Amino acid sequence: MTEIKAAHSGDPAISIRGVSVSYGSRSVLNQVDLDVRRGEILVLLGGSGSGKTTLLKQVLGLAKPDTGSIRINGVDITACSPEELAAVRRRIGVAFQAGALFNSLTVEENVALPLRELTRLADSTIRLIVWMKLKAVGLADAGKLYPPELSGGMRKRVAVARAIALDPGILIFDEPSAGLDPIVSAGLDELILFLKRAFGMTILVVTHELESAFHIADRLAMLHQGSLIAVDTKEQFLGNVHPRIRQFLDRTPDDVSGEAAEEFIAAFLQGSKT
Repeated sequence: MTEIKAAHSGDPAISIRGVSVSYGSRSVLNQVDLDVRRGEILVLLGGSGSGKTTLLKQVLGLAKPDTGSIRINGVDITACSPEELAAVRRRIGVAFQAGALFNSLTVEENVALPLRELTRLADSTIRLIVWMKLKAVGLADAGKLYPPELSGGMRKRVAVARAIALDPGILIFDEPSAGLDPIVSAGLDELILFLKRAFGMTILVVTHELESAFHIADRLAMLHQGSLIAVDTKEQFLGNVHPRIRQFLDRTPDDVSGEAAEEFIAAFLQGSKT
């Protein structure tokens, strides 16, 4: 197994420098600089098409930027070997938006999957770890169920249990509250805060849910048209006067008026006649 030297405690867990990504002639990320500090919850905000998903792909090493570097625990994943990248990824847990559970496997089997694929632990040890992870997310009694038998909130929690199966130092959430009712969403927020307190995890959360973001975040960052326009504490973010941030916080729609509105109405009416 590739050894990774422990980074100094003062170093950021994730350090992004000058990252730019383009698809053809379209610029998606533009010279992004961002640090995620050890033991913090950083929430990444931004509208649809702002570059959030593309940035996550870079952080997970699923794609390489056109320019710039990304260091995870001191390792530059844009320039390291495949073996080093695989070792880095073992220290990152990911809870995907839709859960990404295997419907043909039980809850226990889903959580055990990374342990069986990436370790040589005995079955008895794996069973104990799986129970501990399910206990941590409040689902110790759901191990024999299958994903279709679970509610949306339960599936999210199972995904979290699987994400922490290998005791990662970094945990990434992609839209954790998507599709959940306010009560279940609030419970998931408390789970995220618990993981930070109990395990000292560094947590990066991508979300559109402002109430959730302000409840769990130590700092908030916002992408707009591929550029970071703010990296602030909650208090600073609320006071930020950038027009896009004010629009986002005030839930003000983009202006659809004048000639653009007339063209939209005309196209709609034309479509109604056909």
